[in-house]
Amino acid sequence: MVSGLQVRDVVVRYGDLVAVDQVSLDVAPGEVMAVIGASGSGKSSLLRAVAGLEPLVSGSVSWDGVDLAAVEVHRRGFAVMFQDGQLFPHLNVGGNVGYALHRLGRAERQQRVNDLLALVGLDGYARRPITALSGGQAQRVALARSLAAEPRLLMLDEPLSALDTGLRTRLVEVLAETVRATNTTALYVTHDQDEAFTIADRVAVMASGRLLQVDAPAELWRRPADIEVAAFLGYGPFLDEGLARQFGWTGAANGLIAVGPDGLIAGTDGVEVPVRAATVGRGETVFEVELPSGERAWVRSPGVSRRPDLLRVRLSPDGCAVVPKPVVLDTVQG
Repeated sequence: MVSGLQVRDVVVRYGDLVAVDQVSLDVAPGEVMAVIGASGSGKSSLLRAVAGLEPLVSGSVSWDGVDLAAVEVHRRGFAVMFQDGQLFPHLNVGGNVGYALHRLGRAERQQRVNDLLALVGLDGYARRPITALSGGQAQRVALARSLAAEPRLLMLDEPLSALDTGLRTRLVEVLAETVRATNTTALYVTHDQDEAFTIADRVAVMASGRLLQVDAPAELWRRPADIEVAAFLGYGPFLDEGLARQFGWTGAANGLIAVGPDGLIAGTDGVEVPVRAATVGRGETVFEVELPSGERAWVRSPGVSRRPDLLRVRLSPDGCAVVPKPVVLDTVQG
């Protein structure tokens, strides 16, 4: 029996713009699927199509094998959490979380609200006014409210994008723990790869409305399907075999060598290259170097270091991946 979410050949258009282009994917019960991509990639349009908030030009969205085309949005049993939380300012925290629980008795509703607030780390906040919450606390309340009705699918659309980096890092862990503790099936849309890799069982990469690759986080990082996926994940530059061998590459090279953020390391056994710039970050210095091909690459060095004129570097196999060479189509003139 087919179970969970099934998306088949979905197309969404806005006028002449194809926002989602023949996308198919499955999300199993209890699985967290992250959909990542740059702005305009179609990831939020896909989420809205699954929710029933955008009409499909073609394709289908099903749950447990049942087509949802004729099912109204509020009857699908799905919940959507947006980046602004969309909390009700006239209700306190408990009122927001318990909004969808009006069919329960007062005592049972209160217990459910208290349990959910404890789950997201806000035990004792039920009587707090929404206006007294920080941004991170408000998003925790929004998560608790989304989970209150026990949706069969929770959809999160860039839920942490309005928060600062440190708070996002902490809250994505809260989200991951909460979703797994409740065994909630989830579709998580974000442009942030670190968020996706933290929370998801599998990650889907989109660009220009197309689905490029779906894999477990570790597999996606080790084996990006092509240059487009690799570049979005932070790989680059992309070296041909000859140049890679100069820098100590000894592995397979049936394609291009994609250099990751830690793909080049400094070492006395490396190739000497000119340093074009240096940036001091938190606990490290990043050197921008120029390769013999003229391409720029980056080398991380722990601590604060002065900028040398030259630096010896080599490739680290653990920080690189092999991707297929782009297919070059012959042009026919006539």
